[in-house]
Amino acid sequence: MDPVIVVGAGPVGLSLALALAGQGVPSVLLDEGPGKDEPRPARTVVLHADTAAMARRLGCTTLRDEAARWTAWRTVRRRQEPVRIEFAPRDAESGTPAPLHVPQHALARGLRDAAHAHPLVQVVADSRLDTVEQDPHGVTAHTRGAETTWWRGSYLVGCDGARSTVRKLLGVRFPGRTAVERHAVAALRTELPWPDEALLHRSPPEEVTARPLPDGVWRLDWLLPPRGDLVTPDVLVGRIRDTLADWCGGTTPPYELLDTGVHTLHHRLARRWRDGRAFLAGDAAHLLGALGTQGVEEGLRDAENLAWKLALAWHQGASETLLDSYQTERRTAVAARLRAADQAMPVLRSSGGLRVLLPGAARAHATLLSDAHLGRGPLGSAPGYGRSPLAPAPTEGAVQTATEPGAPVTDVRVTAPDGTTVPLRDRLGRGRLLAVLVAPGTGVWDRRHWLKAGLMPRLAAAVSALPTRAELLVAESYPGAAAHTVLLVRPDGHLAAAFSGVRPAELYEAAEAVRGGSTERSASEDPVPTAADAAS
Repeated sequence: MDPVIVVGAGPVGLSLALALAGQGVPSVLLDEGPGKDEPRPARTVVLHADTAAMARRLGCTTLRDEAARWTAWRTVRRRQEPVRIEFAPRDAESGTPAPLHVPQHALARGLRDAAHAHPLVQVVADSRLDTVEQDPHGVTAHTRGAETTWWRGSYLVGCDGARSTVRKLLGVRFPGRTAVERHAVAALRTELPWPDEALLHRSPPEEVTARPLPDGVWRLDWLLPPRGDLVTPDVLVGRIRDTLADWCGGTTPPYELLDTGVHTLHHRLARRWRDGRAFLAGDAAHLLGALGTQGVEEGLRDAENLAWKLALAWHQGASETLLDSYQTERRTAVAARLRAADQAMPVLRSSGGLRVLLPGAARAHATLLSDAHLGRGPLGSAPGYGRSPLAPAPTEGAVQTATEPGAPVTDVRVTAPDGTTVPLRDRLGRGRLLAVLVAPGTGVWDRRHWLKAGLMPRLAAAVSALPTRAELLVAESYPGAAAHTVLLVRPDGHLAAAFSGVRPAELYEAAEAVRGGSTERSASEDPVPTAADAAS
């Protein structure tokens, strides 16, 4: 099989190439740029629990030293504090996990280093795509630059940003709204009265966000009118001084200005995310970012959703249902996010109107806006795929847990048959289904005993007979799940189904649904082992 061609070497393209490599799929990563990222401290990314775990699995080491973990989030409105959220410490097993705040160039550099170190990722710098051709067996792409040549791939994914060449070559429309919001942005080093705490300061229509980075650096964002005068350097310096003085008792503290910019945010959604063997991901497929939503983070979720489906197609062949499900799941999720922002924006950005007449409205609006920044609620929470074409049909043995089918699973600790005990998210990204048995008390038994006791032998046999690769794990508990519940988890960490006890036939049918039914090639072919298989 030919490698997958990934166009665009930003965080999304790098993540997709690494996710494919972790599942034994080679890729050619075509980078239009010089192969390095210009430091821009004012361009940052907020990663929440699922995307931060994904970046770590992919080998992004910069999260250790160049990302800030906030201790709290505060919303201040006219000197009042309607919202304050304390985050759990780094190693806590309960509580609200802290977001990670990292410069985008540091995230990209960490992913790029991991890509260069992986033998299955070929990074080609200074390569500008100008032609894409498809046939029933693959994709041919032509580039100009350092490598003026033709490339042959099994699939092609455009992760090449808002002005995507891939999207234009495919003739995909990109409708939406222009200049939904504008922000003046500054990265500076200073001391503020609340170290390590992020702040949203609202005095409608004014709004300023302060988010800490490592080494005493802060990113400050000022909401601007969608269309207005240019923000000159003098105007921006005036905003900085006035804001810092307001927060620091009337006196502007010393500060070092590192970077500035004006970000204009658009809302756009590509009509199609799949065209035969070609796909779109990240900013090539969607633009969002108003009200605190995170475009890069949604792009990482695109990559994780698509990677396991392309890996299954590469190793075993894939049904049209499986390949189409990428667009169905991800486009629906992003469209819902855009719709929620469009509905909330007239109220949240209004300085008066009905909300001033409703008791508690200001607090509710502050909570809604905070949720967008914190990865919660309709504006920020990780998406679920409950209406996916891959959702198994209800069966007699299906049971409910605290996680709805299609939603991301809770990151409980699990034990593998080799005795390794890790967070559940650490077992994702290997292209395998996860079958998790909830078995209270197993943590105090020697695994040599529980592997051959109770439900385990029958469950192990059922898991080994599934139509695609799967791994058997054991958890002491899972929210809302009774003892002996069996969870079937997709390779991207979304719950497919939960069953009461071991039900081999129902488990098989659920796994068959998750892989989209019959494939182009025989499912009896042995899949190519991955690096993760060898490690485990």
